[in-house]
Amino acid sequence: MTYTSSSRQRRQERHRSQKVRGSIVWFLVVAGALGLVFLLVWNIIRPPQGEQIPIQGDNHISTGSDPGPYNSNPPSSGPHYAEELPRGFYEEADLAAWNPFPEAYAVHNLEHGYIVFWYNCQVLDEAACAQLKAQIRDYMENPLSVPKLVALPWEETDLPLVLTSWGYRLEMPVFDAGQATAFINANRLRAPEPNAP
Repeated sequence: MTYTSSSRQRRQERHRSQKVRGSIVWFLVVAGALGLVFLLVWNIIRPPQGEQIPIQGDNHISTGSDPGPYNSNPPSSGPHYAEELPRGFYEEADLAAWNPFPEAYAVHNLEHGYIVFWYNCQVLDEAACAQLKAQIRDYMENPLSVPKLVALPWEETDLPLVLTSWGYRLEMPVFDAGQATAFINANRLRAPEPNAP
């Protein structure tokens, strides 16, 4: 009698334990699904970051032609070439092959949902310039970094760094990874052709 009762108790405890584990698994699955839905909805409704710039258009112009003046410095939309810059960090020498108007390529990147880091070493001493370039490179090469990032020199501003997305800009007197991440997460892919490479 004791043996049967104790064996029944073990079965009941096993059954309760399995029910509890099953409930925990279902709870985790449902919580994960709700979290995923929340993230998807948040990505759709999240507010953009930075200063909003009126969209200047998205016309393609002939490669090599002057894109004309942009309505923001650096540009955040407007006339551009039909080809974009490959993802990456560019020095002044790297842009020699991209004719006198590399910004017209970069605006095409913006149209594809990229974020562009426009850095100006002319307003920095040599050590500060090297540090800024290293910070941008490190940020872009981080394995957790998003793929649609381009950095290029831009001497037309009096700031060391400005980030742009399609229709938005963020001035950075000093590099701030947290601010950059917030801008990128909010504005990346908010563009006319976000699914383009």
